[in-house]
Amino acid sequence: MTGQAAPGYSSGEALAALERAAAKVLTPDYGYAWSGQTLEEVETGNSAIWVMLLSVVMVFLFLCALYESWSIPIAVLLGVPFGVLGALLFILMRGLDFNVYGQIGVVTLVGLSAKNAILIVEFAKLYREQGKGIVEAAVEAAKLRLRPILMTSFAFILGVLPLYVATGAGAASKHSVGTVVFGGMLVATLMAVVLIPALYVIVQSTTEKLTGKHGKTSSEAGAAAKIEPEGADHA
Repeated sequence: MTGQAAPGYSSGEALAALERAAAKVLTPDYGYAWSGQTLEEVETGNSAIWVMLLSVVMVFLFLCALYESWSIPIAVLLGVPFGVLGALLFILMRGLDFNVYGQIGVVTLVGLSAKNAILIVEFAKLYREQGKGIVEAAVEAAKLRLRPILMTSFAFILGVLPLYVATGAGAASKHSVGTVVFGGMLVATLMAVVLIPALYVIVQSTTEKLTGKHGKTSSEAGAAAKIEPEGADHA
């Protein structure tokens, strides 16, 4: 038997319905087995959730090594849910299933969403170390990195647009990947410029209150030569 889920139902719900029907209709001397993509879905089960969690953990550990801090990476990773939210919204709007192709797209979004946040948080951290206030550092970083974020993000979004509107053989899988990445990056980019600086302020303020460590004072910063972030005038 070959079939597909009715509109508005996921493949998992369709499989559960078939299993219930088989239990009621088939006699003891009959059995059933899955094949093809359905077999792969049944065998993998909820492993996709673990893959996504592990991807977030790996990104977090790399960021901890980069910033030599356990708190700043949190501000970066808080931007990831916006990308996932955008991906799910676009999937719902197009009436697509959240299949394995979409799950691969979400794993990709973890890195892409974190990239936008890194561009802001990294420079906010440098400004804070120069003696600027937390809010001032976040605002200056957001202004400085606005153009690079928009340039790189929209270049990528336009790059996956052919997957979003694909036709012909294999179009279904391309639609799933393209919709997740296109929608996730679009929402993450538009919200990152506004929300990531605010998240940095919250995380940095909380960290400094708990640890008692603060950035340089204005007098200390004024005594040293002001160092602009490398590459501030580029990209």
